[in-house]
Amino acid sequence: MAETVAKANYKWRVVDIVVAAIIAVASGVIFWGWDIVCAAPIALFEAVTPGFEGLLNGFWLFAGPLAAIIVRKPGAALFAETLAAFLELTLGNQWGVGGSLIVGIIQGLGAEIGFAVFAWRKWNIGTTILSGALAGVGCWAYYWLTNPGWNMLRVSWYLIGSIISGVVIAGLVVWFLHKAIAATGALDRFPSGRSQARV
Repeated sequence: MAETVAKANYKWRVVDIVVAAIIAVASGVIFWGWDIVCAAPIALFEAVTPGFEGLLNGFWLFAGPLAAIIVRKPGAALFAETLAAFLELTLGNQWGVGGSLIVGIIQGLGAEIGFAVFAWRKWNIGTTILSGALAGVGCWAYYWLTNPGWNMLRVSWYLIGSIISGVVIAGLVVWFLHKAIAATGALDRFPSGRSQARV
């Protein structure tokens, strides 16, 4: 129950900032690496049906939910996803400012809303999945708005794929990754680590 409903503590500590930044930097490097190799998988998925490539978006969505579930402070998801996207852009890729930083901010807002709807008091697998799903919705919204020529079939497939990838990669995988990290004792200075120790 401790992980589901926690006493609200909205004050950021220095350690919270540092860890959220480390998560963001590591995620940004992964984002950038995925930028390099994603062309072939995207083309393959798009060949199945236009919009199906949304299933691959989760590889750009996980920074926010991961930072939030570990740091457990308002703004952690938005901060980490935005910083990761900024680093991805700085390292250089084919997407430019819009396809890196702007979409990253929108994805971060979506991820943040997943925890904000419960006033940052519920830190469980359900809210982590919701955060990942809403990050996927944010990604979809950006690409729908910037691609007015998409037909409704593509828009629909892209939405479904983005949500599924957000649920699986930025939700489920992130949840179990955070549990694995907590089990090592590395998060003992955080509620996410202390609650794991009581399990």
